[in-house]
Amino acid sequence: MDTWQTVLTLTLMAGMAMPLGAWFSQVERIPIPWLETEFRHGVIAFGGGALLSAVALVLVPDSLPDLNPAAAAACFLAGGLAFMALDIVLNRRGTSASQLTAMLSDFVPEALALGAVFAQGSSGSLLLACLMALQNLPEGFNAYRELRDSTPYSSRRLIGMFFLMAWLGPLAGLSGFLWLAEFPLTIASLMLFASGGILYSVFQDLAPQARLDRHWGPPLGAVLGFALGIVGHMLIVKT
Repeated sequence: MDTWQTVLTLTLMAGMAMPLGAWFSQVERIPIPWLETEFRHGVIAFGGGALLSAVALVLVPDSLPDLNPAAAAACFLAGGLAFMALDIVLNRRGTSASQLTAMLSDFVPEALALGAVFAQGSSGSLLLACLMALQNLPEGFNAYRELRDSTPYSSRRLIGMFFLMAWLGPLAGLSGFLWLAEFPLTIASLMLFASGGILYSVFQDLAPQARLDRHWGPPLGAVLGFALGIVGHMLIVKT
């Protein structure tokens, strides 16, 4: 398999975890109400932990070497402000899509970075693709529930939308592989912009939704999600 075909395959594999997570959210049924509630809040927390690990262990560390402090801070703050503006617009229209935008803002920059990593011949590319898929699974689960509760779209239409969004991965991966590998400053800026937006979304939406009164288990989902990122990061560094 040619290298560009490998990039396409791996990024599509990671992207398809989004509609898979949405499908699982549709069919998931736990007969015990309190356990189902804890499980769903735990998945929200897990997605938040995974997003934070992506910011802390992948997006920010990989982008800082290519930017000066002022530019790094500007890109990061611009991402947070942009997501705040988007959140305000969606709220005024009566639509909530913060978890969807957080999922895509994590997936697309990582796919860009994956394509660039392949162009540079790094051996950690396969593992990075697997971690992207593991992150997208709970994020697809949460984003589907968010859109189902705030939009009139049918389950079939929502899962179809997630299927189409999965192809953003190959598009971004091939762009990183063919064109952006020679422009590390551009990739670094995009990754920091996405990081600022993700951090805003986690503390504005995911963390508040994960909490349950008189229940202490769901926050462990965030710990598990971040632990997944730590393990993946250490494996990538060792390769």
